[in-house]
Amino acid sequence: MKILFTKNIDQNIISKELGEDMLVDCIEVIKTKPIIINPFDLKNYSLIFTSVNGVASFFKNRFKPNENFTAKNYNKIYCVGEKTKRALRKFGFGTFKVLKNADTLSRFIIGNCQHEQFLHFCGNLAINVLDKDLPLQNIKYKKITIYNTEEINPLIPEKYHAAVFFSPSGVRSFARRNSMEGMTIFSIGETTSSELRNYTQERIFTSEENTLTSIFELIRREIGRTK
Repeated sequence: MKILFTKNIDQNIISKELGEDMLVDCIEVIKTKPIIINPFDLKNYSLIFTSVNGVASFFKNRFKPNENFTAKNYNKIYCVGEKTKRALRKFGFGTFKVLKNADTLSRFIIGNCQHEQFLHFCGNLAINVLDKDLPLQNIKYKKITIYNTEEINPLIPEKYHAAVFFSPSGVRSFARRNSMEGMTIFSIGETTSSELRNYTQERIFTSEENTLTSIFELIRREIGRTK
């Protein structure tokens, strides 16, 4: 079986997770670039991160959250996904709450955090769940675009039995010049799967968690059933 991963992943990891017999190509379909902005005071704000790139760009711009929980105006940090949580930990910061996607984060904030004000550090193509839902509940929310995502739209003439997608922007970039017809589709999380449904009638296999571990488990399970 030949599988296309729509982002670069270490081949040693792929071989370890899927075995040596699987033919796997990795092709980047998007690229990201940090936006340089002047850091400003984060006092009185809760912070939202929905991607690893958002975390990296935030600290590249030398922002300094206050995570001293005993201080009156410390910054609560909310994030989406375990990968984003781990990225924050690499910079020495923990998280107040981790949710699996933007929809569940939105519902949690609406149900529990009405009196906080939020800054969301994200990319230019971030999905509009939070900025659509939170202001309707009179929750103060501002999106800070801190990196750009560019859809590369590569033409991929090679034929694959399966393809693996990691983000809505990656789906759009691939679908612009390529068909998914006849392929087994794997998706990392429900947000990416929702975007895939705009482009294909094929069955979409969605990982339970937004992690590489979860997507590899899904691939092994489904491919094992077809053997």
